[in-house]
Order: sequence, then structure tokens, then C-alpha cells
Amino acid sequence: MNTVVDVLGQANLNAPALPIPLVGGEVRAGFPSPADDYIESELNLTELLIPHPSSTFMVRAKGHSMERHGIYDSDLLIVDRSLEPQVGDIVVMAVDGELTCKQLRMIGKRHYLCSGNEHFPPIPLTGCDCHCWGVVTDNIHSLRRRR
Repeated sequence: MNTVVDVLGQANLNAPALPIPLVGGEVRAGFPSPADDYIESELNLTELLIPHPSSTFMVRAKGHSMERHGIYDSDLLIVDRSLEPQVGDIVVMAVDGELTCKQLRMIGKRHYLCSGNEHFPPIPLTGCDCHCWGVVTDNIHSLRRRR
């Protein structure tokens, strides 16, 4: 299945900041160290993830074509419209009226949208009606299924 997106909405400029404790030290995958159990500071996820709130919106990814890039079905993507897309960026693009999420690449001297799955051929950006909606800056990926 090709990865398409559902637009969820723009960042809420009036939402209160919700600082979250940032634990100092590192999180190791081995044996836990109780010495690292202290709060270093507070972290505001809005400031960290959304530097341009008036031009930022969120979309939900649908499909499996971007899994090699770490984008899975139902992930929440943060998209910034103020950024100029660069080769290598993951973008949300309207191609012939359908929104899709792909990596912007150059093959030869032409721009293409490429998936993270070899079963999906690159989409040439010449000869089609395309418009970039923005650059994906972050991915919120849940590791636990919601019930």
C-alpha cells in the first residue's frame, strides 16, 4: 500500500505550554542505573517540535511505503510549510490531487518522490500536477497500541 496522509489540523497557537520533565543522564538498553534518576530540566514539546507554529500542521500517515524511513501506518507527522524542500527531505506532496508522503530525491537531473519500499516505483515530478504541502520535520510514533 502506498503511504498517503490524512490532514488532521494546524498547530494550536493558543494551546498552553505543557512542560514535561526531562530526566538527566542517558537511557541505556542494558542494566538500569539508579544514579541517573534525577530531573535535569523541563522540556516544552511544542517549542521543541514546532518552531514555526503558524505554518505547521499535522497529518496521519496511512500505508506501509515509508517504513524504511521510520514512518509507519497511523504515525502522526509534523509538517512545516515554511521550509523549502531539499533533496533528501521527507515531504507531503499533492500529486494529481492526492496527498502522499515521500522522500524528495534527484535521479539524474530530475526530481522524484521515492518511497522507502522497492515495490513502489519513483514518482517523477515532471509531467504531473504537483504541489508541495510542506516538509515533514518530526514523526510521533507510538510503541504501544492504543485500545
